[in-house]
Amino acid sequence: METKKLPNSTIIYLLAILSCFICCFGGIGIIPAIISYYLASKAEGVYKMNPDGYSNFSTLKKSKIIAVIGIILNVIIIGITIWTLSTIGWDAWSEEFVRKWNEGLENGM
Repeated sequence: METKKLPNSTIIYLLAILSCFICCFGGIGIIPAIISYYLASKAEGVYKMNPDGYSNFSTLKKSKIIAVIGIILNVIIIGITIWTLSTIGWDAWSEEFVRKWNEGLENGM
């Protein structure tokens, strides 16, 4: 019997890794992490129906673990952002950001 690759395994892996890399941008990486986890769960269901027919289940398991890590990282970043904005407020946060930005521009030139 010929073995084939699970559907979308490369896309699942790339989305999972992408979610970990872009978690620092305000938690926006949660979107590719959730998509990756969902697709991995669907592909895992396909694998369970015919385990002998597919050859790259280990890649799928790694992708699912990385997606879970991406979800956790993004939830932490979102929590920190909400906590920071609720304790110091948007105005103080944006003033501090602008001050640091201008300070960096002055030191860089």
